[in-house]
Amino acid sequence: MSHDSSFAYNYCALPLAAYACRPDLSKGRIIVEDESKHRTAFQRDRDRIIHTSAFRRLKYKTQVFVYHEGDHYRTRLSHTIEVAQIARTIARALMVNEDLSEAVALAHDLGHTPFAHMGEDALQACMKDLGGFFHNDQSLRILTTLEQKYPLWPGLNLTWETLEGVAKHNGPVLQKGQNPSRDLLPIALFELSQKMDMELDQYASIEAQAAAIADDIAYNNHDVEDGLRAGFFTLEEIENLNLFKKPFTAIRNAYPGITTSIFIAEMVRQMIGEMVEDVLDTSIANIQRINPKSPADVARAGEQIVRFSAQMNQDVLELRNFLFKRMYHHYTVERISLKVERILPDLFNAFFHHYKLLPDHWQMRVEQAGGAADHIARARVVCDYIAGMTDRFAIREHERMFDLYWDLK
Repeated sequence: MSHDSSFAYNYCALPLAAYACRPDLSKGRIIVEDESKHRTAFQRDRDRIIHTSAFRRLKYKTQVFVYHEGDHYRTRLSHTIEVAQIARTIARALMVNEDLSEAVALAHDLGHTPFAHMGEDALQACMKDLGGFFHNDQSLRILTTLEQKYPLWPGLNLTWETLEGVAKHNGPVLQKGQNPSRDLLPIALFELSQKMDMELDQYASIEAQAAAIADDIAYNNHDVEDGLRAGFFTLEEIENLNLFKKPFTAIRNAYPGITTSIFIAEMVRQMIGEMVEDVLDTSIANIQRINPKSPADVARAGEQIVRFSAQMNQDVLELRNFLFKRMYHHYTVERISLKVERILPDLFNAFFHHYKLLPDHWQMRVEQAGGAADHIARARVVCDYIAGMTDRFAIREHERMFDLYWDLK
């Protein structure tokens, strides 16, 4: 069977709304290339992201718990897959492009450091006067610069829409009338803005907004599940939170006598369903009120269209405050944080002041960026190296560097 070369490029699995992003109307890629005969442009973006080294390393990057603490806790990889699943559900219900939502969801955490937000805080402190560090911008840097897999360009050469989703999924980055500048933007986004007009004072697509809210839904519910498993708090302690009153009553009435583990699984399942339903009800009402006729109308809407209702937002904030106190600052997590505050700065300072300690190909990157003379560029390469580490690699690298007897055992 022969195919028209435009078949896959124009094809979407389901009818799309007028405000959805269409791959055949993409704003294109930085480097023009022929598109696939069998996959849309957004499918290709998704596939390129999945095949990155950075995506594979998410398996050994912390969500909350360090990788060796147990096989049942979530990692950045399992979290990312869960976000993508929820994003596709929301995108389909809103009749927008599932492939684009999935691509943004799969890419959103690529720039996370080892040891989750503890690692990000440590690396931010190291880079405070050296250009800064933000994990969202590091995700963009991976996609546009650091992944080296193609002979004709650095990065993945993704479509404008996917890059926009990663850059702006939480809303506009600049105020109306502001021009992109190095003073206003982190490094990767500034460099990208010099190659493509990313419309940084406007909102991202419905697809990107779906990925952003899916992230909130996934980590709120699954942090509860992991926190209960770790014994940081009990079911009785969360029962009085507004989000849990309805599912607790429903589950007890419907399934008396079930085990605690099944109760928790059912509770999380119902909570995800409640949150998704709330997002869809709120978003559909917003779409009907704003009445966007194109992706451009979404960008100019002046508000995030895909979001929680005011009540759900308040309930989610109550849960976040609970988790902040009872989980993210639990003494066992604080002990890990104390170690991270030693591990990452030790590595950064050693490599920054003596870049010849880096592996050969990273030394080459330092020299290509200006060598010892350009301390800002040198710091960025060191930052890239450390940010890309998994938890276990960072721990072992620290041991190799600072355990005096590592190579003598």
